[in-house]
Amino acid sequence: MAGTASRAGSTGRRERLRAETTAEIKDVALELMASGGPEAITLRAIAREMGMTANAIYGYFATRDDLVTVLIGDVYTELADAVDTAWESASAESPATRIQGWAGAFRNWALANPEGFRLVYGDPVPGYDTPHGGAAPEAAHRVCAGLTALAAAAWPYAEHLHESSEFAWSDFDAGLVDKVRADFPGLPPAAVALALRIWGRLHGLVSLEVYGHLRTQTTRPDKLFREEVTQLVRSLDIPLRS
Repeated sequence: MAGTASRAGSTGRRERLRAETTAEIKDVALELMASGGPEAITLRAIAREMGMTANAIYGYFATRDDLVTVLIGDVYTELADAVDTAWESASAESPATRIQGWAGAFRNWALANPEGFRLVYGDPVPGYDTPHGGAAPEAAHRVCAGLTALAAAAWPYAEHLHESSEFAWSDFDAGLVDKVRADFPGLPPAAVALALRIWGRLHGLVSLEVYGHLRTQTTRPDKLFREEVTQLVRSLDIPLRS
């Protein structure tokens, strides 16, 4: 029994050490990206920073692309968790609050994880071969569904503003259409266009802030973002308090 317990303890220690080293590899990769851009993510550079041999690090990630895929999956899932939590925490009776909460969670995540934002929405990693179906399909679907949920919540108020819309399902990617119709049956093509336009407004300001373009323009990017979201809600004819 003592021998069995000893072997189990050794296995547990090895697993903990492996998990700690894997986490450090991912942290160092993001640090290298922060200082040198996406092209700085190489297994040899990470091994050098960690004092490991190149062969040793291949025991954790067989290729650089494997590491990048895991990084994208991790950060994208964190984003999906953050915006989902914000959405679920807000009252379903207040679409304005839900939109403001989702938007704020997206910005907060991006500012806390600028390298993650760049991996998911910004600079491509040179030579990276994206897996079939995407690096993080489940997280991507959740974020896409969240954006569509914003438009769906706004639609009862905003529908009259889009009566002249000429959007058809054929105007959108077939995969997106399938997901929207499955998640939001009854939502028309014009509402999908609205979801993309909402995304453009939120992503635009956040991207400018993450990349530092607002740094010399305003001392209050947070105030600018809040005003943008407020005006977005008003443009959808949603009462700010319901």
